[in-house]
Amino acid sequence: MSTETLVASTPKPDPQVRRATAIGGTAILLWSTLALLTALSQRIPPFQLLALSFGISFVVCTAGNAARGKDVIGALRQPWPVWALGVAGLFGYHFFYYLAFYLAPQAKIEVNLLNYLWPLLIVLFSALLPGERLKRGHIVGALCGLAGTVLIVAGSGLSIQAESLPGYLSALACAVTWAAYSVLSRRFGDVPTEAVGGFCLATAVLAALCHPIFETTVVPTTNEWLAMLAMGVGPVGAAFFVWDHGVKRGDIRALGVLSYATPLSSTLLLILFGQAVGGWTVWAACALIIGGAVLASRDVLRG
Repeated sequence: MSTETLVASTPKPDPQVRRATAIGGTAILLWSTLALLTALSQRIPPFQLLALSFGISFVVCTAGNAARGKDVIGALRQPWPVWALGVAGLFGYHFFYYLAFYLAPQAKIEVNLLNYLWPLLIVLFSALLPGERLKRGHIVGALCGLAGTVLIVAGSGLSIQAESLPGYLSALACAVTWAAYSVLSRRFGDVPTEAVGGFCLATAVLAALCHPIFETTVVPTTNEWLAMLAMGVGPVGAAFFVWDHGVKRGDIRALGVLSYATPLSSTLLLILFGQAVGGWTVWAACALIIGGAVLASRDVLRG
C-alpha cells in the first residue's frame, strides 16, 4: 500500500469534535485559578465558600444564558436521573473533597494526590462508552500525566498514616465521583448545557445546609468577596458549563489527559503570585504532563 493511500485512508478528526474538545479544555485553565483564589479567601470555611461561590455562579451564568436568549427555565425540566447525576457530580465531588481534608488534616499531600486520580479514571472509564476505545497513546499519556501529578503534588514526600484512612477513602471517592460524572454526562448528550445552572443552585443549597454542621460562619472582607465573585464567574462557574459541552461533544479521552495540567498550572500560578515556591519537581512535572497530554490527544490535534 502506498504512502498516499495510507494518508488518504486515515480518518481525520471531526472539526466539531476538535472544537468541542478545545472548549472543554478551557475549563482546565479556569480550574487552575481555583487554588490561588482559594488562597486569597482562605479565612472562609470550605462549605461556606462553596455555598457562596456556587450561588454566585448560578446567578451570573443564568443571567448570561438568559441574555443570550437561552431557555434557562425550560433547561431545568429534566428527568430525575439527569438531576441525580448533575448534583452528585458537582456537590458530591466537592463534599468528598472537603471531607477528605477534614478527616485527614495531617495528610494533605496524600489526599490531594488521590484526588488527582480523576483524570486517569476518565481516560480509563471512557473505554466503557459506546463507540469509544483506548489506544496505546491514551494509556501511555495518562500514565505520564499521573507521574507528573505525583511529582507536583507529592514533591515533598509521602507518608501513609493508618489514622488518615477515612480521609484517603473520601479522596478516592472524590476522584471516582468526578470521573464518573464526566463520563456518564456523555450518555445524556441531549441535555442542554444550561441545565448545569440548576446543578450549581442545588450545590449551593446543599453546601449551605452542611455549613452550620461542620463550620462556623466568617464574615468575608471586600477582597474575599472579590475572590469569591471571581470563583463564581470562573473556576466554579463557567468552567462547569464548558466542561459539560466538552465531555458531551468532544474527545473525552483527550480531555481526561489534558486535565493533568490542572495541578501543574495551579502550582505555577501560586508560584507566580508568591503563594508557593518552585523547584526541579515543577519543571520535571511540566515535561511529563505536557508530553503525556500531547501524546494522548494527538488524534485530535492532527489533521
